[in-house]
Amino acid sequence: MKGIAKLVLVLALVCVAAALGLSVVEQLTREPIAQALRKELLDAVEAVLPSFDNAPDEDKIVIEERVYYVGKKDGVPVGAAFKVSTMEGYSGLITALVGVNPGGEVNGVSILIHTETPGLGAKFTDSEYLKQFKGKELSTAQWLVKKDGGDFDQITGATVTPRALVAAIESGLTSFTTDKAKIFAAREDKR
Repeated sequence: MKGIAKLVLVLALVCVAAALGLSVVEQLTREPIAQALRKELLDAVEAVLPSFDNAPDEDKIVIEERVYYVGKKDGVPVGAAFKVSTMEGYSGLITALVGVNPGGEVNGVSILIHTETPGLGAKFTDSEYLKQFKGKELSTAQWLVKKDGGDFDQITGATVTPRALVAAIESGLTSFTTDKAKIFAAREDKR
């Protein structure tokens, strides 16, 4: 019995030491990780919006759980970026960031997360493929791939993923259109 008690005590001490060590590491890495994630987000927002001079993550607006990152130039809104997601990709989850101007015209699309096959299925992440969305609006485009009678290219041999992306962007634009007045309501820059 004495041997078991000793083993339990040693195991308990090892667990406490490991927990303390993990806690210290988490505290040391929390801020650098948060800064890296913020930089990643701001880089993606910068890629899909017209030039801005504010911090869109600080001027974000949340409407019914959808987050809009508002870009401003000299205090005037130049666009908003928002995430769209779908589980309908060939390999599952696709998350993209869509940037639009105040009128609802797409300025850019950036893929944030995907699990598609490298090479074939992942070709939808290429900047050349994503350029086809620029200048499109909810009301002026047929939001389907060309194979289905729409305005957007599919990828030969990988139509499921482009279909999912186009549908996700259309859904996001529909929400944006509903929320547009709230997003761009007269707001003074906080400088």
